[in-house]
Amino acid sequence: MTRRLVRRAVPLCVLVVGLLAAHFLRATSVAHAHVVPARASVKSSPSPDRDQTSGRGPSAAALSETTSVLADGEVAESGPTGRLQPDGSLSDVAGLSPSDVWAVGQQSAWDFWRNRGVVTHWDGVSWVEVPLRGDSTGAGHLRSVAAVSSGEIWAVGDGHDGLPYVARGSKDGLTRVGVPQLRPGDWLGGVAASASRVVAVGTRDGRAFMAASGGSAKGAAWTTDGGPEGSLYGVALAGRSDGWAVGDTGTRPLVMRLTADGWKEWDVPEIDRGFLRDVYAEGRKGAIAIGGVYDADGSIMPLVLTWNGRRWTREDPPERHAELYGVTGDGAGTFWISGYDPAHAARGFVLRYDGSRWATLRGQVPSKDRTVRLQAVAHVAGHTIAVGHVLDDADHYSDLVERVGPATRDE
Repeated sequence: MTRRLVRRAVPLCVLVVGLLAAHFLRATSVAHAHVVPARASVKSSPSPDRDQTSGRGPSAAALSETTSVLADGEVAESGPTGRLQPDGSLSDVAGLSPSDVWAVGQQSAWDFWRNRGVVTHWDGVSWVEVPLRGDSTGAGHLRSVAAVSSGEIWAVGDGHDGLPYVARGSKDGLTRVGVPQLRPGDWLGGVAASASRVVAVGTRDGRAFMAASGGSAKGAAWTTDGGPEGSLYGVALAGRSDGWAVGDTGTRPLVMRLTADGWKEWDVPEIDRGFLRDVYAEGRKGAIAIGGVYDADGSIMPLVLTWNGRRWTREDPPERHAELYGVTGDGAGTFWISGYDPAHAARGFVLRYDGSRWATLRGQVPSKDRTVRLQAVAHVAGHTIAVGHVLDDADHYSDLVERVGPATRDE
């Protein structure tokens, strides 16, 4: 996670199920990774999605045979990725090496009862769908993926049995992991993983919710924690016992910090009607969180907060009415933020920020009417890869990968 305001066509069954579960998953495009907060009213604020392991990523020419050569600094569109079935969308991406890139999402996005979670893997030559095992009911929308190593990939989302879906595996397949503490009505929006810990975040009974597993029993034994009123959509690990989770309380942004003593709510600037969707951590003294603020007319203004080791500070991005969905970094102070710009809806949209200067990067001008939403972004081996979907003039989804950065001679 609404992308095209005139086409906010959420199936009725999605709304009914959310209301019955006392957990309304905010009005949003059905294919979005991290849910967009719903605007409750002008007077009250809205109520509103990954730790990506940095690594070596696809070469500039490797992502697709149809990669376009664009001017330096523009977004190079690479076309469909996993060749998903009709109405497929990618929600998140993580990369480890030029031949080890992962993306998750869903197919049949408009059919709430029959949508199918998808994991796809780039092996350096092509995208190959990876099977999901160990569950007869199957996965629905997969929202988040984290890559620790080629043999340890984590994904979270919805299960068709009414429980959140948690899976672990490799390119040979992912197997559903049992988390005994999960129950109907729980919702998971983000996952982060390291060699020592895996953390999934979301909401339970209208309050922030965290599930974690670590140590020698990682993936087998789990603990859960509750937070203040609100929901969490993104999570990042900065160290063995250090990390961030972000979301909203229903009226303002919510930030939780993981320390050796557990999770605690952290002070952030007071921003009425603000929310956070994703967070990227460079370490204990550096992080960035992105989201939005509802304007009085219902439009969304970008929200970017940075952490310097002492406090969170609000930044001033150049675009005033863009929606920000995902964030990543290179570990050296440069960040990329993916999203959707309604003023240029047909083109891919990414912001680049180095701590002092902003750059707006846009994709190609298409020949047909469409809407492009880049739901997530990862930086690997000097290249930045964004994933999402294209919505055409007939309201059909197609999964999409775009590469951000300068063209190279071998393209």
